[in-house]
Amino acid sequence: MKTLHWILPTGLLLSAASLMLHAAKTDSMNVLTGKQAFSNTASLKPGVARKITAKDLPKPGDTPSGRSGGAGRRPADAVPQAPAGFKVSLYVADGLNVPRQIRTAPNGDYFLADTGAGQIKIFRGITAEGKPEQSATFATGLQGVFGINFYPPGPNPQWVYATNTTTLVRYPYKNGDLKASGAAQTLVSDIPAGGHSTRDIVFSKDGKSLFLAVGSGSNNDDGNGEFHRANILEYTPEGKFVGIYASGIRNPVGLAINPETGELWTSINERDTYGDNLVPDYVTHVERGGFYGWPWFYIGGNYDPKHQGKHPELMSKVIVPDVLVQPHSASLGMVFYDGKQFPKEYSGDAFAAEHGSWNHALGSGHEVIRIPLEKGKASGVYQDFLTGFSTNGVVWGRPVGIAVAGDGSLLVTDDGARVIWRVTYTGK
Repeated sequence: MKTLHWILPTGLLLSAASLMLHAAKTDSMNVLTGKQAFSNTASLKPGVARKITAKDLPKPGDTPSGRSGGAGRRPADAVPQAPAGFKVSLYVADGLNVPRQIRTAPNGDYFLADTGAGQIKIFRGITAEGKPEQSATFATGLQGVFGINFYPPGPNPQWVYATNTTTLVRYPYKNGDLKASGAAQTLVSDIPAGGHSTRDIVFSKDGKSLFLAVGSGSNNDDGNGEFHRANILEYTPEGKFVGIYASGIRNPVGLAINPETGELWTSINERDTYGDNLVPDYVTHVERGGFYGWPWFYIGGNYDPKHQGKHPELMSKVIVPDVLVQPHSASLGMVFYDGKQFPKEYSGDAFAAEHGSWNHALGSGHEVIRIPLEKGKASGVYQDFLTGFSTNGVVWGRPVGIAVAGDGSLLVTDDGARVIWRVTYTGK
């Protein structure tokens, strides 16, 4: 009995220590919860932390389903706001059409999907003035290009993969190439067309799987037109279809692999018209075979009113995502911070771009959020990190893609202002 007496407290102490470690990054944050956690674009301030949970959600129709105005032109001196100690500047100020996804190549070049121009552009290096040392056009003729990635994973890729709405192609590549050295090879030509058009791609950590995100063709329909949609699809690197990796994810725009856990993560847009504060967008790790509810359910076993009573056998299988984000924020690209410039507490955290949506009376999103992670796991808390994409109530900026630069700064594409922002840490 004496041995048991000592073992039990030791176990409890270890458990308590584990809990303290898990909470370390959010301990110093004043986290808004319940109704206070919801936001609109005008209320966003850098450093504000929020936690929305499934029990906080209003019922459909409890809040009005509003519509906000369109974007305006960025004033010449307008710059987003970041927490104290950070500086925001323009990395690329002109020459972009519709800058969307951005990825850092293993050699440190930044590959940009300029969707409006149908091009993949490269920016190399950062000068003392914070501008690219060199720029080039890697490939053209890619109407609707969005997803970009490099294969095989590791320091010496041989291919650059790219997607538009309906096809997956790849170009021969070696480190340092500023232009594709050969014609595009089409690997997949039957990606469902129309509807949500972004098609992000990422490779598993071991390079054996290629994950491709396909958003829904509708707000919440369940007809035949949604075949192989609202899914993350799995292929071999050669383009052979393996299967549906996860389903019920309305519009999984951004994909990323958590370098610490090897898990696939996604940043998604949920459905519209049920209220300014419903349904939350989210950022989450994705389980193989996982079902996330769309179109019949949302955020657990909550029925979509349009489908009340359908598929009761699926209700208990709906996975609640890791981090619920203000509804209608339109969560797009994401990245895990593996740089060394930011303070130590940012190491391993996720960042996601909130593009902003029309379906909120006062506007929502238009920011970049930080998701504190402990050993690769989220607690549900997120923090407003980069805000101020509006002036005098007029929204001019819409963040899309995020990449970690070689010096540890963050690069953020903005298809509203048609620029690339750079966020550096300068200290107090």
